[in-house]
Amino acid sequence: MPKPGGGDEGAGPRHVAIIMDGNGRWAKARRLPRVAGHRAGAEAVRRTVRAACEMGLEALTLYAFSSENWRRPATEIADLMGLLRRFVASELEEIARNDVRLKIVGDWRKLEPDIVAMLDDAIARTASNRALTLAIALNYGARDEMLRVTRRLMREARAGEIDPDALDEAVVEARLDTAELPPLDLLIRTSGEVRLSNFLLWQAAYSELVFTDTLWPDFDAAALSAACDVFAGRERRYGGL
Repeated sequence: MPKPGGGDEGAGPRHVAIIMDGNGRWAKARRLPRVAGHRAGAEAVRRTVRAACEMGLEALTLYAFSSENWRRPATEIADLMGLLRRFVASELEEIARNDVRLKIVGDWRKLEPDIVAMLDDAIARTASNRALTLAIALNYGARDEMLRVTRRLMREARAGEIDPDALDEAVVEARLDTAELPPLDLLIRTSGEVRLSNFLLWQAAYSELVFTDTLWPDFDAAALSAACDVFAGRERRYGGL
């Protein structure tokens, strides 16, 4: 297994993001309700976080609930929010014990107040942890993120806090939801779909993309390691020769 590094060919990634797709198809193939697929997906999250810690990744970002997911049936949204509550309640001790820092990306403060309070507590309790940053994308959409950044920059410009002519990529990146994370090295999507689905569009500009047919509930340490091996075998030129 390659050592995470995210730089030269042969080095592994420092920051991995995953579009966790396929819970519904996993359940359908087993003639189970969709919520059963989401529950199995929560187990895959546990496995993957543990594997990321063991591999020495610096950051793992998981696409848990998009801003477009509000279009799903109300019963499914309720099931997903219930799973989120249970996951935070049941996993916080292990996350803290394993020196994992929790970060939430997206417009997550628009979630229900009790969920926001749970997440605030989890973020505070893990703030000093350093082994791995686990970023969970909730009510996240990359276009929404860019709109939020744009509005903030406009407010700062009107207040005379920034000079519009001095704007550069670093100024934008400092205001992204992922500002505290290492650059995104590797983006994985499960279930055979080959698209980004409005996820980390700015951050993925030079990341390596790996698409796997594995449905998310079946994703495990071996699948994560295999994707990192693919990453390590690629040459990253960033537009150069």
